[in-house]
Amino acid sequence: METREILEKVRSGKLSIEEAERHFKKQPFEELGYAKLDSHREVRSGFPEVIFCSGKPEEYLISIYRKMYETNGEVFGTRADIHQFEAVKAVLPQVTYDEISHILKIEKKDKERRGKIAVCTAGTADISVAEEAAQTAEFFGGNVERIYDVGVSGIHRLFHRLDAIQDANCIVAAAGMEGALASVLGGLVRNPVIAVPTSVGYGASLNGLSALLTMINSCANGIAVVNIDNGYGAGYMATQINRLAVKGENRHGDI
Repeated sequence: METREILEKVRSGKLSIEEAERHFKKQPFEELGYAKLDSHREVRSGFPEVIFCSGKPEEYLISIYRKMYETNGEVFGTRADIHQFEAVKAVLPQVTYDEISHILKIEKKDKERRGKIAVCTAGTADISVAEEAAQTAEFFGGNVERIYDVGVSGIHRLFHRLDAIQDANCIVAAAGMEGALASVLGGLVRNPVIAVPTSVGYGASLNGLSALLTMINSCANGIAVVNIDNGYGAGYMATQINRLAVKGENRHGDI
C-alpha cells in the first residue's frame, strides 16, 4: 500500500494505528536472499518495481511474483517466456501472459486510465516491441491508442491516422530498418516523440544499430531515443509525460 492509502484507511477506521505503524516500520525493501524487493519504489518514483523475467530461475520468479502480489495486489513483468508463465500460473492462476509482448502480469480490475498516448510502428515486425510499450503504459494508468504499420514506405497510411497521433500527449515510434518513422513524426506533431529502434531489418541494419543512429541523428525536434527494443523504457517515459499533461489539464480545470 502507498503512504496516502494507509493514512486514508486509518482516517476511515479501516486500519488501526498499530497496523499502520507496523507497515511504516518495515524496511524499504524485502530481503529474499537472492533478491531485494524494492517495496518503497512507488512511494519514491510513482511506479512500483517491475520484474525483468528473462534469465530468472523459475523458483525465484515464483517467489518474487507471490511476494509482490501480496504487497501490491498486482505485479508486472517483462521478457517472460511461456515456460515461466506456466510455472507462475500453477501458483498464481490469475496471472496472464501475452505471447507478442512477452509480458507476464496480474492487474487490478477496473483500473482508471487517463490521458492519451499514441503507440506507432513502422511495420508489423515492430509490434512486439510496441506492445511492450503500450501494455506498460496501460498498466501504469494511461490510455493508449495503437497505430500500427504506418511506416514511410507507404506514408499515406500515416497521414490517414494523423489526427489521432497529433491529439496524443506523447507518441511512441517503434521502427527498425533505417528508423525513419520517428523523424517524420517529429516534424508533424507538437508533443514529444519517444523513438524506439527495433532489431528488425537486413544485414546492414546491424540488429537495430542503424535505426538507433538514425533516430539519434534526427534533424526533427522533440525526439527522445531509448535503447534498441526497449519498449518498456518507452512506455515508462510515455507514462511520465502523459501524467504531467493530465496534471496540467486538471490544474486548469479542462477535464
